[in-house]
Amino acid sequence: MTTPTEATTTAPPETISITASAAAKVTELLDREISAAPEEHEGKDYSLRVAVQPGGCAGLRYALYFDDRQLDDDFVERFNGVEVRMDKMSAPYLRGAEIDYVDGLQQSGFTINNPNAKGSCACGDSAHF
Repeated sequence: MTTPTEATTTAPPETISITASAAAKVTELLDREISAAPEEHEGKDYSLRVAVQPGGCAGLRYALYFDDRQLDDDFVERFNGVEVRMDKMSAPYLRGAEIDYVDGLQQSGFTINNPNAKGSCACGDSAHF
C-alpha cells in the first residue's frame, strides 16, 4: 500500500528554475531586509514566492516577493540555496519558466523567461497565456 504525498513537499513535474545569479540576488535582498529590522523578522522562515496574478497590461502579471507563509497546496522547491514556493493556481502558468537576474547597462532586475507565455507587454511585467 502506498501513502499519498503532500503537495507542499513536491514540485510539479516540470517546475520553474532559478539561475545562480537570481538566487544570489534573492539571498542578498533577503539578508538586507532581515538585517534592517531583525526583531520584526525573528522566528520567521522566508521563501521566495512566485505567483501569477490578475493585472498588468497583458492580462496576468508576475509577482515575486518574500513570504513566511506556506499554503496548504504550495509547491515547494529549493534552487541554489533558495526555497521557492508557488501556489496551486500559479503552477501551471509557471511550468518550465526560468527566473534570472540581469545587471547591465540597459537593464537591471529580475526577468522571467516563460515558454508558456503567448506574449507579454513591452515592460515585461505581465504576460498573456
